[in-house]
Amino acid sequence: MLALVFGILGLLVCGIFAPFAWVYGKRAEEAVDASGGAYAGRDMATAGKILGIVGSVILALGLLIGVVVLIVLIAGSAASA
Repeated sequence: MLALVFGILGLLVCGIFAPFAWVYGKRAEEAVDASGGAYAGRDMATAGKILGIVGSVILALGLLIGVVVLIVLIAGSAASA
C-alpha cells in the first residue's frame, strides 16, 4: 500500500517519492511471494513499483534536462562576456 501511495505522489506531487515507491514495491512483492499466500496485495505492490519506475525515469530525465540547460546557460553567458 505504501508503495502505491509513494508511486502516486511521485507522479503527481513530487518526483523524489518515485524511487522510494520502486524500492518499497519490490520489497512488498518479495514479502507477498515469500509469505506463501498469507499476505495479499501483490497487485498494489506491483502498481506502486511500476509507478515508481515511471516516476524515477521522469525524474532522471528532468534532472538531465536541467543540467543540460544549466550548462548551455553558463556557456552562453561565458561566450557573450
